[in-house]
Amino acid sequence: MSGVSASTTMTEAVSTRGTGRRRRRRAAPQFVIVCCFVFMAVVVLFAVTGSLLAPQDPSVQNLSNITAAPSAEHLLGTDVLGRDTLSRLIAGTGSAFVGPLVIALGSFLIGNLLGLLAGYRGGRVDSLIMRWVDLMWAIPSLLILVVVAGVVGASYWPTVLILVVLTVPLDARVVRGATLEQVPRPYVEAAKTVGVSDRRIMWLHIWPNVAPISVANTFLVFAGSVGILASLSFLGLGVPPGKPDWGLMLAENQPLLFVQPLACLAPAVLIILTATSMTVIGDWAYERLSEEGPR
Repeated sequence: MSGVSASTTMTEAVSTRGTGRRRRRRAAPQFVIVCCFVFMAVVVLFAVTGSLLAPQDPSVQNLSNITAAPSAEHLLGTDVLGRDTLSRLIAGTGSAFVGPLVIALGSFLIGNLLGLLAGYRGGRVDSLIMRWVDLMWAIPSLLILVVVAGVVGASYWPTVLILVVLTVPLDARVVRGATLEQVPRPYVEAAKTVGVSDRRIMWLHIWPNVAPISVANTFLVFAGSVGILASLSFLGLGVPPGKPDWGLMLAENQPLLFVQPLACLAPAVLIILTATSMTVIGDWAYERLSEEGPR
């Protein structure tokens, strides 16, 4: 009996240690998620307030104080034109956040509508929508953006609108695939049997079960759009020269990498952190929505 008791006690101790390790493993991701939420809250604050919270005017040049090192007056130093780097980072948050938000929401709304219609209706509706999706996938995105930039010039909002159109096929394909998985299930057949309208079936029955992957995909689209818009600004296809923008700051300050590295590295770090934070939050949202189970 003493041997059994000792064995039981040892098993409980191992189980307790295992539970503690599992809890510690859960605690670390939760800490990371909280950090991501806090960081994105700061980004949203700066995006909403614009340059109001900037310590200095982000557009004022001081050619007598170019490429200055960090100091009490300029916490992140100055760029090649003597502009305050921190102020330009804060003022550039708007273009780094609003554009990807418009792209993600526009793609979410249109893509969900097309994906649900294609997956639920099937037949000619599905064929028509998916042929358009295939066509959009076949067109080189960069070529379209270059042509648009050549016609209307380097402009922010035309680029954002073009990216909405180019991103919709991704959402439509994802939602269509998830909808095709739901359509044969018994709850859909039961709803049809009792005379529920197709619109109610799609939006009140099928979409809630598609929502986890759809919402997670929207966060991924946002994260990808942050990098795409920054890359286009880096190439001169986004915001016009002189505007505070993270991608443009990266291009303008690239020659200062070994002279005043913060002017170049700070916008690059913010781009990476913003995209990573939205990806982590999207993964968290997917897990939380999936935990609720089928509706």
